[in-house]
Amino acid sequence: MEAEIITIGTELLLGEIVDTNSRTIARAIRDIGLDLYRTTTVGDNVDRIAQVVKDGVERAQAIITTGGLGPTVDDPTREAIARAFDVPLEYQPHLWDEIQEKFTQFGSIPADNNKRQAYIPKGAIPISNPVGTAPAFIFETENSSVISLPGVPAELIVLLHDEVIPYLKKRLDLRYVIKARIVKTSGIGESWLDNEIGDLELLSNPTVGLAAHPGRVDIRITAKGQNEGEVDEMLWKMEATLRQRLGDVIYGIDETTLEDVVLKGVNDKGWRLRVFEAGTEGALAASLKGRNDCYSGGEYFSSSISQGELESTMEQSLREKNVEVGLGLILEYGESKHNLSIFVHSPEGSVEVSRAYGGPPANAPIWGISQALETLRKQLS
Repeated sequence: MEAEIITIGTELLLGEIVDTNSRTIARAIRDIGLDLYRTTTVGDNVDRIAQVVKDGVERAQAIITTGGLGPTVDDPTREAIARAFDVPLEYQPHLWDEIQEKFTQFGSIPADNNKRQAYIPKGAIPISNPVGTAPAFIFETENSSVISLPGVPAELIVLLHDEVIPYLKKRLDLRYVIKARIVKTSGIGESWLDNEIGDLELLSNPTVGLAAHPGRVDIRITAKGQNEGEVDEMLWKMEATLRQRLGDVIYGIDETTLEDVVLKGVNDKGWRLRVFEAGTEGALAASLKGRNDCYSGGEYFSSSISQGELESTMEQSLREKNVEVGLGLILEYGESKHNLSIFVHSPEGSVEVSRAYGGPPANAPIWGISQALETLRKQLS
């Protein structure tokens, strides 16, 4: 079974707001075994929305749209769905009653244009909205279902989980479970990783894919099976294979962050950590703030500070504040590459590392933070 998502709104198309609804929907339908092959964004234009919907129902068994269900002239989804299937809009008195009741609860009176929200394509199945004023609806064809949800994320989440997912499971007789696991790595590049596990990336179930971030690479494992037990077993087996091949370049799973792993390592030894950085505008300190009580804060310097000056300042500060671990970095920007110097001082000794970065300057601080944290992680292990 295939699904498609259509996000509607000129503000999305022009990048004025960030689309979070697609991610929410994608994860929800993934978990019930529905394959998502396309996500489309279209502006507030009736004809273009109608065409995208018509194209979608030729390919997929489920089309989920978000946005365009408000009361204003530039909320065209209802009309577009009706046009896609050549049916008129039909007034639903009970939806209007629900809308008026919502406004009463909010202590206000609906405007005349709110009545537009009580019109849905003829033959569509209305879905009441318990957390907003925009009703949703489902238009069924012989082979597909078009489900139109409001664009407000909080409303979409409620309707998606309470109404849409149960409907899809029943309508499509979904019997499969799809789950994903993210294996997180640091200290290596995407090309190195691809060379080590490229054969696994060719598998069809479970699938293995890479997502690179500055200084870190995620490995996503996705498995599909008849039940959660079967799927979990596939995920664990693939994770074990990755750990066997990659060893300690793996630092965590799913929501684990490199920052939390490093701070836990410091805390487990009964130490405290203070950071000293230049050329990153305090980004390292900001990434660690509030995560663990063992973090003692950070000090920021101009990128013109010398290596000797920073190390001397670090040693003095650690003594004065009675902190065991110091992590320092200097990021120096050049025309074609940027140079990074990393310093770690701890009761187990001192480490100095130099790295060069040739990527986008905007990503250099994030990359530098990853390299510095990875250096400390390795010393703690």
